[in-house]
Amino acid sequence: MDERDFLANRFEEHRTHLKAVAYRMLGSLAEADDAVQEAWLRLSRSDAGEVANLGGWLTTVVGRVCLDMLRSRTSRREDPLEERLPDPVIGPASGTDPEQEALLADSVGLALLVVLESLTPAERLAFVLHDTFAVPFEDIAPIVGRSPDAARQLASRARRRVRGASPVPERDPARQRAVVDAFQAAARAGDFEALVAVLDPDVELRADLGAAGRQHLRGARIVADQAVMFSRSAAYTSRPALVNGTAGVVSMEGGRPASVLSFTVADGRIVAIDILADPVRLERLDLSVLD
Repeated sequence: MDERDFLANRFEEHRTHLKAVAYRMLGSLAEADDAVQEAWLRLSRSDAGEVANLGGWLTTVVGRVCLDMLRSRTSRREDPLEERLPDPVIGPASGTDPEQEALLADSVGLALLVVLESLTPAERLAFVLHDTFAVPFEDIAPIVGRSPDAARQLASRARRRVRGASPVPERDPARQRAVVDAFQAAARAGDFEALVAVLDPDVELRADLGAAGRQHLRGARIVADQAVMFSRSAAYTSRPALVNGTAGVVSMEGGRPASVLSFTVADGRIVAIDILADPVRLERLDLSVLD
């Protein structure tokens, strides 16, 4: 084995971790792959023998690449990318797919990713690297071009935004699924009051329809009304799935995915529903894990 092959093998040991970092930073699976590939290119051009902690070095490199990508998004105000729903990670309802579980270690639901989209690039990096991956502020500071204390403040501001965005979500998969199943049953039956009962009074529904635009609804009765209308008009079958580690549903129509629904459950009620219904992005999803 030559030196390059040895380095490539060492890099592969960190790939899943690096993709998890990039996904939390970017909310895009394709861009996360691009960021990881860029990290490999930078490693292959460097003197790897001088790197004492390869995992830490690669994590900060991926963080720097993602920060540049986020800043590029921000500078292109005409680009609506930052407004779209982040890419969902689909897994079997049983939660037995090892690759998906590794990518979503310390589960990052779609609702959390939506909140992360509202942070500044520097806030997002400081929060993700420190709070999720335990990167010291001394290592984060050079990436954002600030002092360690300033980096700590960035993470603190982001943390307050994240914690204030919604109630603490239910972590028990069985309880999540029971609430989602009750929602689906009520929607299929057209039982408006049963839907309202399972929805939080301030529930938010966010839908990414692709070229058709975005939809944002708030309030139990408004969301229940939309669910009843959809159940009456659509000829679809629903398949239970884990969407970013939480109870979700993949709706199929004519053998093709029509939408992916992610539910955030808290205190026995649904507090958020995030729907990806962009036909172009749905076609790119790997749903083989549901077979």
